[in-house]
Amino acid sequence: MTAIADIPIFPLRTVLYPDGQLPLRIFEQRYVDMTKACISSDGAFGVCLILDGSEAGVPAVPHRVGCSARIAQWEVPSPGLFNLVARGESVFRIHQRRTMPDGLIRAEVEYEPAAAPTALPEAYCGLAQILEEVIRQVGAQVFSTPLRLDDAAWVCHRLAEVLPLPLAARQHLLETRDPEAKTELVAEMLRTIARQEPDASGD
Repeated sequence: MTAIADIPIFPLRTVLYPDGQLPLRIFEQRYVDMTKACISSDGAFGVCLILDGSEAGVPAVPHRVGCSARIAQWEVPSPGLFNLVARGESVFRIHQRRTMPDGLIRAEVEYEPAAAPTALPEAYCGLAQILEEVIRQVGAQVFSTPLRLDDAAWVCHRLAEVLPLPLAARQHLLETRDPEAKTELVAEMLRTIARQEPDASGD
């Protein structure tokens, strides 16, 4: 059964994936109030890549597909300021959105059913090895636990978080539902990055 919810939307210049970690510094009053409400109720908010506009000031136009987030850690270094770490949960599609008097966007969203864990195709097992090396270099604390190197979608999302990808490519990956299609997309992204790197030999 499809899940429908009404949640606040946070348009940002980033793409959040399920199980991703998102550090946030909250200071605008509309988002301070949203943060307090989410902490009080352990409620979710939606993170959407900005389609038009900016993160601060006039409410931006969000992409219709985003990812819900829940606050995992928070601190108040000074009054009216929150430092958060939010964790991505579920991909959703906006059906209707409205702007509240304080400038906060709320939307009726439909959550996509979570895909069953799917092993990486044999031809793409190297993606898990690449991610393992990244984890060794940057530290496992950068990633939400448990690590799921045997899950194609999880591996693809974590690689997308650390690769130098255009935001449009990150959004396209979020909107791609099939784990095998995600795998092919990330593999092609890696090939593109490799082609763009200068030849180490200097030729």
